[in-house]
Amino acid sequence: MSTVQALDATTLTPGARRILTAASDLFYRHGIHAVGVDAIADASGVTKRTLYDRFGSKDVLVATYLRARHEQWWERLEQRLASSPAPRALALFDAYAHDAPSIDRGCAFLNAAGELPAEHPGQAVIRVHKRAVRERLEQLVREDRPGLDAPDTADHLFLLLEGGVAHHGIDGGRLLGAARGIAARLLG
Repeated sequence: MSTVQALDATTLTPGARRILTAASDLFYRHGIHAVGVDAIADASGVTKRTLYDRFGSKDVLVATYLRARHEQWWERLEQRLASSPAPRALALFDAYAHDAPSIDRGCAFLNAAGELPAEHPGQAVIRVHKRAVRERLEQLVREDRPGLDAPDTADHLFLLLEGGVAHHGIDGGRLLGAARGIAARLLG
């Protein structure tokens, strides 16, 4: 991923971090298109000029928001996987369920995918995130359940996970719990 698509959140200045923090909350709570740079600047306590100096455009800020969200979630996931029993693929369902209070509007990546045009730099971040989740599922199935068809099982698990997370904001997690149960049966 190039710096044109997203900035590395670990190298941001303190002002840029404030902007990213404010934008992250606003984008998730209200939607990307509904939030203007004026609102982000106001919420972060900086001027619009500072926002543009740090990010160049709202598009780069959106991509950076998505990249930072992926990196934070991925770090928590890997910590959870390190202490999870087999089949560890279920830990992905548990990770989303554990994050439930902060995902009351569903998946930030699916929400953004629905808002952004195909050529937006945020779409590249979304594809990387979703591909990484799918590939991690396959790796876990291959390692923990070698008798199963790992690619096919990972596809099923991924779709169950995505569906459960997408409905979380609608049904309060009921389908995510049901999806985990189905996944447990698939993994035997």
